[in-house]
Amino acid sequence: MNIAIIGGGAAGFFAALSTKEHHPEAQVVVFEKSTNLLTKVKVSGGGRCNVTNGCTATGELAAAYPRGGGRLRKAFRVFGTTDTLKWFEARGVALYTQEDGRVFPVSNTSQTIIDCFLSEADRLGIAIEREAGIRSVLPIGEHLRLDFVSEERAPRTFDRVIVATGGSAKRTGLDWLEKLGHRIEDPVPSLFTFNMPTESIVALMGISVKGALVSIQGTKLKAEGPLLITHWGMSGPAILKLSAFGARVLHEIGYDFKLQVNWVNEANNERVMDHLNRFVRENTGKLIGYVRPYELPERLWRFLLEKSDLPAEKKWGGLGKKGMNKLVSTLTRDEYSVEGKTTFKEEFVTCGGVSLDSIDLDTMQSRVCKNLYFAGELLDVDGITGGYNFQAAWTTGFIAGQLK
Repeated sequence: MNIAIIGGGAAGFFAALSTKEHHPEAQVVVFEKSTNLLTKVKVSGGGRCNVTNGCTATGELAAAYPRGGGRLRKAFRVFGTTDTLKWFEARGVALYTQEDGRVFPVSNTSQTIIDCFLSEADRLGIAIEREAGIRSVLPIGEHLRLDFVSEERAPRTFDRVIVATGGSAKRTGLDWLEKLGHRIEDPVPSLFTFNMPTESIVALMGISVKGALVSIQGTKLKAEGPLLITHWGMSGPAILKLSAFGARVLHEIGYDFKLQVNWVNEANNERVMDHLNRFVRENTGKLIGYVRPYELPERLWRFLLEKSDLPAEKKWGGLGKKGMNKLVSTLTRDEYSVEGKTTFKEEFVTCGGVSLDSIDLDTMQSRVCKNLYFAGELLDVDGITGGYNFQAAWTTGFIAGQLK
C-alpha cells in the first residue's frame, strides 16, 4: 500500500508517523512544497514549542476551539491531551506543564520536538521529498493521482492520500480541494493582536495585567485572562482569545471597533465599589497615587487615575462619591479604539478551511473523494492560544493515519 502525505508540518508528520505505526507494511512518503520542514513547530511558543495543553476533560478541551471543538469531542476521546503526553514521553521527550496549562518540552526548545519527529520518520522508513508542491489530486478508480506544481516532476499515483497542508490565507489556495467537491469555509485570520495607533496607553508598552475582562462593544464577544500592553496596542491571552472567538465578526467590520477593558476582571460594579470602599477605610489618609488597589502595576494605575481626572496627590479619604464613581467606571468600563490587527506570520492561525461537513470525523476521510483524508489546520478547526492548535493536529493526524 502506497500512502502520500501532503504537507511537512506538524499534522503531516504526525499523520505520517501514525500511518506507519498502524500500517507497518505501507510505503509512506511526505511531500513538502518548501525546503523547510515543521516551520510552525520551530517558532511555536517563542521557540519552545507549546505541544499541547494540560487540560484533560474532553468538554473543557472542546470549549477551547471557537470552531470545530464540539464536533471533535469523539476524536479527542480517541487521541487527547493525555495521549499526546504519553506519545512524546514514550519516545524520550520529557515534558512539563506550566501553571497556565501550557505544555513544553523540558529542554525548552522546539528543536527537541523536531528531532523527535525526524528521528521517528527515519526509524520507520518514511520518505520525505522537499520542494514538491502539489497542484491537484485526481481520483482514478480506487487510486489518487498527484500532479505536482513543478512540471519536472511526473504525476504519481497512490492508494491513499492524507492532506495536511495547514491553513491557507486565501480561499484560492483551497481551490484544488473545492474542485473535488469539498465545501470550503472562507479563511480569515484568527489569534491576532489589536492595533491602537491613536491611543496613548501604548506608552506603557511592556506592562501586563494578570487578569482582565475584555469585550467588543456592540457584540456579545468577551474573554478574560492576562493582558499585555504593546507598542502597537494590546496583546496577551485575553486579547488573543477574543480575536479567535471573534475572528469572523472582526473581519466583517474591518478590524475597526471599540474595545472595552475591565482591568479588575469583575463584572459586578457593586462588588468593585464595595472593594474600593473597604480600601478607602483602610487607607483614608494615604495618597491615591501611591497606594493602589487590585495590585495593578504602578504606571498603569497612574495612567488610569489621570484618565479619571483624579490627581495622584489626593487622599483616599477625600475621593468623594463623584471620584469613586469615576474610578469604578474607568476600572470596569475603560474604552479604547482599535484600528487594525497584527498577525505574526510564522504563527498565523486560520479560521476557516475545509468544512467538517465534508469530512467523516470518525476516520478523517473525505465524504466526497474516497481514500482522501485530512488532518490539521487545513480543516475548519482552530483553537485559542495554549497548545490547542497543535493538539488538533495530533488528534486529526493520528486518526487519519489509521486509514479506516
